[in-house]
Amino acid sequence: MLFTLRQEIILSLIEKQKVVSLEELVQETGSSESTIRRDLDRLEKAKKLKRIHGGASRIEEKSEEPSIEEKTLRNMEEKQAIAQYAASIIDEHECIYLDAGTTTLQMIPHLKQSQLIVVTNGIQLVGPLVEKGIQTYLLGGLIKSKTGAMIGNGAIKSLEHYRFDKCFIGINGIHEEWGYTTPDPEESILKQKVLELSQERFVVADPSKFGKSTFAKVASLQEASIITVKSNIQLTSYEKKTIVKAVEL
Repeated sequence: MLFTLRQEIILSLIEKQKVVSLEELVQETGSSESTIRRDLDRLEKAKKLKRIHGGASRIEEKSEEPSIEEKTLRNMEEKQAIAQYAASIIDEHECIYLDAGTTTLQMIPHLKQSQLIVVTNGIQLVGPLVEKGIQTYLLGGLIKSKTGAMIGNGAIKSLEHYRFDKCFIGINGIHEEWGYTTPDPEESILKQKVLELSQERFVVADPSKFGKSTFAKVASLQEASIITVKSNIQLTSYEKKTIVKAVEL
């Protein structure tokens, strides 16, 4: 099959699904993995898609936010390593905040503290937390249909009742100049409030978030520590502004 035809198939799938795996592209085109990898490299250089671990995704606008299904497909090995380390630094009897997100969701199987109290704005997190017997509080507010996150005035008012030993925040962009950002201004306000109410503040982020910025600023880099994984990304400039813990895969 010619590259032009493979390109048409690849871009059509990405436009429809937003995220596609390497296996799907191999099956749809009848081509080898090495051929598809070369195609994806060419298309990324042409700024027609973005390479991700195990596949490719559509290039997003600054105000566009991926759905929970799209996020789940991305960088899962990295997210699991980050989540395992993040859970390991939580102490017994602490009150923590877990932000809505796929990385924080991956923390739950690693929580072993029987006397832990968790507050969250993530509907997806509630079931797994309750199943583990963890005392759980869900913020009120508006439910975001794409991510299952609670936001808005109701969520902000709910937060005012709590104080946290530690918080673990998901983020869409980490930039050495523009700090932590997210596509939704309402959600950025919620994250800002959580940071204010927490004694220790952590951002959990896989390497794909570095060097990116989205529409709404949450905080400057020095306002939270970053938990990520070791990669080929140069973290030196970030380490000058905050604490960065890069765990091994």
